[in-house]
Amino acid sequence: MHTEAIKNFVYLVASVVRIFLIFALYLFYFNVMNTQKASREDVSYILGILGFIYPVSKELSKAFYENAVGLRVKKGNVLLNEGEHCRYMYFIKRGALMGQTSHQGKKIVTYISIDNEFVSSISGLHGAKPSKEAIIAVEDSELIAIHNDILKKLFLSHFDLNFLFRVMVEKYYSDAQERAHIIRMGNAKERYLYFMETKPGYIERLPLDLVASMLDMKLPTLQKVQKQHQLSQQRDRETEAWCQKIEDYIVRQEMYKIPDLSLKKMAEDLSIPSHKLSSIFNHSYQLTFTDFINRHRVENVQRHIADSQLMHSYTIETLAKKSGFSARSAFYNAFKKIAGMTPAQYRASLQLPQTVQPRIQH
Repeated sequence: MHTEAIKNFVYLVASVVRIFLIFALYLFYFNVMNTQKASREDVSYILGILGFIYPVSKELSKAFYENAVGLRVKKGNVLLNEGEHCRYMYFIKRGALMGQTSHQGKKIVTYISIDNEFVSSISGLHGAKPSKEAIIAVEDSELIAIHNDILKKLFLSHFDLNFLFRVMVEKYYSDAQERAHIIRMGNAKERYLYFMETKPGYIERLPLDLVASMLDMKLPTLQKVQKQHQLSQQRDRETEAWCQKIEDYIVRQEMYKIPDLSLKKMAEDLSIPSHKLSSIFNHSYQLTFTDFINRHRVENVQRHIADSQLMHSYTIETLAKKSGFSARSAFYNAFKKIAGMTPAQYRASLQLPQTVQPRIQH
């Protein structure tokens, strides 16, 4: 009897603990996370996104309307602890979630997802086994979720859900494989540029320490690479602005027609250091200053050569002089270098049917 009483007492305590845990879980989702049935508008929004991938049947839509729940989670709230079974598939209406795992006492960010993305545990898909990563709110977030038990039942009767889920999983694995490759093979700059390209807007929005963890680099390294990239972008914008000024000066103002135009004079007129102007020609145009000017002079001569009436009044040498060439030899050398033929050969090439355009090499 004494043994039986102990067994009954242990059973009672176990039952109380079980009820307490269920109640605590209920409080966690319905109070801490502020869970309620998802609005019809929110579910329609999700169905619209899925519909772009594959048509969603009325029956599946009805199941989503009936079973989707809405969650509001605060920044730092843990939706899933590492080692727990994931019970939900989440859709981020607004906010950001991250996956985080542990390795040798170090917390590692495995992914970060923001608005309009689906999130669940891939390692513990459908709650079949413990998840290898936690799911944590990076920002105050509004989520829409469906329990995995419901999803598993829907998979049995809805082809459209199976197709949609397959597409999402394929995309996840493709992104994960590419991310793993760049993190293993790329240097810090390459990883940063990959992140900027594939996740536009994330770097301005998310905590840098989490981004650094996901890219497998230390925070100071990320900050250094980010600063270098920003300076490079600033230089690119400045160079583009200078190129516009150069085009205006040379082309629209036709300054190439000045025979003694020099890099120094142009730099003074544009209020730019000579060495910087020379660098722009070399790197942005892949030409020296002289070749850049001569190209425009030659193109001007070519335009005049194509005008048969004008050629009755001027010689080619006169046109060259009017275009800025001060020496006959300099003109012929530049023309052959740029056009790939002599002026006479170029003129002869224009004696073709009008439907055929002469081929001019720049």
